[in-house]
Amino acid sequence: MIRRALPILLGLAVLSGCGTEGTLSQAALDQARAQGVAPDLIYVVDLPGYELAEQSIGGVGDEGFGAFYVSPEGGQVELRIDRGTFSDALCADTPVKDAEPTAAVRCERDEVGWYRVAGGRHEYTAVSGDHYIRLNGRVGGADRAALKAAVAGARPVTGEGSGTPMPPRTPVQRGDLPTNGDGAPNNDVGAGG
Repeated sequence: MIRRALPILLGLAVLSGCGTEGTLSQAALDQARAQGVAPDLIYVVDLPGYELAEQSIGGVGDEGFGAFYVSPEGGQVELRIDRGTFSDALCADTPVKDAEPTAAVRCERDEVGWYRVAGGRHEYTAVSGDHYIRLNGRVGGADRAALKAAVAGARPVTGEGSGTPMPPRTPVQRGDLPTNGDGAPNNDVGAGG
């Protein structure tokens, strides 16, 4: 009986890890927001064989979001969301991230967005409202169908972070600095000190 159940249990364990649902911890949400990422630009994707590397989460541009998904074999796929648009006119003129600078960009448009290839890299770009979603990786890593499905299924992360706004970045009021003179600290300790 155990011999029959073992392959089934192993299969279920393997399947449970495939396409792990992309979620962010509260700490990762707080980190992104502290870096100035707009809450509506924080997205996750499901990419079979890849897992979100939370330590890679950060800001892109003024208020955009970026993160890497990694595979056990060392493959990397980068997710970027930023304000702006994309079009057929921009497709061939916009370089593919991390591709060789002189590589020509090949574009194909479909119902999801634009599939682009250049210099050993490929990516899918889709527009959603006032922003675009881009998933980029090495050709030979995640395939075109996987990138397309992930971009099509990209979803915003819900949550408000800690709910506590980040404190303003202002100098700390020390209290021991004189208001006149050379600005050196007042180290008078008095008698016995």
